[in-house]
Amino acid sequence: MEAVKEKKEGSRRQAVIAAAGLLIFPIVHFYLLEAYTHNGFAEIRPWPQVFNVLLFELAALILYFFSGSVRFALWTEGILAMALGLVNAYVYAFRSMPLVPWDIFSIGTAASVAGNYNFMPTPRMAVVFALFLAVFFAEGWLKAGKLKWKGWQRLLMALALCLGLGMFSASLQQEDFQNRHLMYNKLFTPVYMWQVNGLALTMVMEMPYLAVEKPAGYERGQAKEALEEYEAKGAPASGELPNLIVVMNEAFSDLSVLGEYTASENELPFFRKMLETGKNTVSGFLNVSVCGGNTANTEFEFLTGNTMAFLPQGSIPYQQYVHEEIPALPSYLQSLGYETYASHPFQAEGWDRDQVYPLFGFSHLAFLRDFTDREYIRDFVSDQSCVRQAIQTYESKEPGKPMFLFQVTMQNHGSYGEVREDFTPDVTVENAPSNALSTYLSLLKRTDAALKEMISYFSKEEEPVAVVFFGDHQPNDAVAEPILRLNGMSSQSLTEEETLLRYQVPYLIWANYDIETKRHENLSANYLAIEVLEAAGIPLSPYLAFLKEFKKSYPILSSVRRERSPDASMELLDYQKLQYYQLFDWQQDER
Repeated sequence: MEAVKEKKEGSRRQAVIAAAGLLIFPIVHFYLLEAYTHNGFAEIRPWPQVFNVLLFELAALILYFFSGSVRFALWTEGILAMALGLVNAYVYAFRSMPLVPWDIFSIGTAASVAGNYNFMPTPRMAVVFALFLAVFFAEGWLKAGKLKWKGWQRLLMALALCLGLGMFSASLQQEDFQNRHLMYNKLFTPVYMWQVNGLALTMVMEMPYLAVEKPAGYERGQAKEALEEYEAKGAPASGELPNLIVVMNEAFSDLSVLGEYTASENELPFFRKMLETGKNTVSGFLNVSVCGGNTANTEFEFLTGNTMAFLPQGSIPYQQYVHEEIPALPSYLQSLGYETYASHPFQAEGWDRDQVYPLFGFSHLAFLRDFTDREYIRDFVSDQSCVRQAIQTYESKEPGKPMFLFQVTMQNHGSYGEVREDFTPDVTVENAPSNALSTYLSLLKRTDAALKEMISYFSKEEEPVAVVFFGDHQPNDAVAEPILRLNGMSSQSLTEEETLLRYQVPYLIWANYDIETKRHENLSANYLAIEVLEAAGIPLSPYLAFLKEFKKSYPILSSVRRERSPDASMELLDYQKLQYYQLFDWQQDER
């Protein structure tokens, strides 16, 4: 009798310990996940901490009722938390942005460049990983236990908890609920949003943005009619159509926008001279929507005239929204008689370019395998090789027929911090010892020389040629931090105004024939095509004609910056409706 009593007492103790473990360890999982990058207990707001814990508790309970095992539930959740936190830490280190739900669409692209990054864990990562292992060891002491409920009862309970998790998540996604509980919900500052909300809660809050809702009052027919009104405003201009060569240079930027620094030599002598004294040039700064990565979004804005301001922060339109033909600069130029080329010295499937470019109207595609005459700097095809490929494309085209070449380079792609035997940085910054910064500036020096070679070649050509050159984004925080510190700033505590500086890259439009010289023409990437076509004397499409007028009301519009003119006559909704039509409904009218 005594033995039976002791057995029951032991079973009760095990049940209490298991219940306590099921309550306590999900909380530990949450704080350890955040600990890879920051102190979640100190930095995450109080209500968001509560909501994160509830998400982890519900997930553990669902796993428990599905499996009937406390250890299985905690180990499964813990392993997922450990992996998610580690991946987020690396993603943040490489692109200065946290994970977002739509990163699932970018796994292939990320894998293609993963070999160029240093995955050596930091001491913090190693400590947190070790703590996770210690927690798993402790969880292993919990008795698996068997629920006395029948299988269908457990399943019913698990499904009820899933329903509860869904309802709770739906509440977390409501703006009024977020405001009442001091949850930060500004998608245009994703780093801060994650830091004060926590990763799990932030991803739940972002889930609704996987799809783009129709703008208020949107009707497809009205949008189509509105565009048709601009057809006459983009009437064809007289004169010979010039060849257009557009180079979007990987991570090209001028870090002097962040503050002063003294380099051992001028890393951009030719480019800066062209900005200051070049004839037949238009130049200024682009305000882009990305920093440190997501290159495809800048080319999306340039090639379509659409803005990331109306799309979820961190989303990738190439992978999420472009599945059919949509109006874009290549197809429009093709309608004017241009032969259209796209060129990129890397894998064709990166950002799904091999699928997207034909939908934009590019007739000829060239990827890494097509660069027959190539040299490498580090692990990437050099910018000089890209110049040679652009010249070869020009020389092989039909004489007298205008060409449009859009080239995306790779030479300056991260990572920058590694010491390489095949590349010796030769530009340093006074009082800023940083291999990453030195590598980056030394790469820019070679880009500058390649651009000089390209313009030198086309300056001697008889056919009219316009060259457009701009960067897709600034490099990540590892490169920018030394410059920021020299100027009393830090990437961890930038003001809103200082943050905007991280989204500025220079651009240059040059022609081998007479065009009006303009300097300091600052705009956002969605307007750049207008500037290019007008400088080159090419008529605007109806959509670009609309954007030209809209630009008077909003001179700069990106995912991080909205600059409204004091005498604005148009509203954001006017643009948003037409963009939705262009991106999602245009094809229905073309069928």
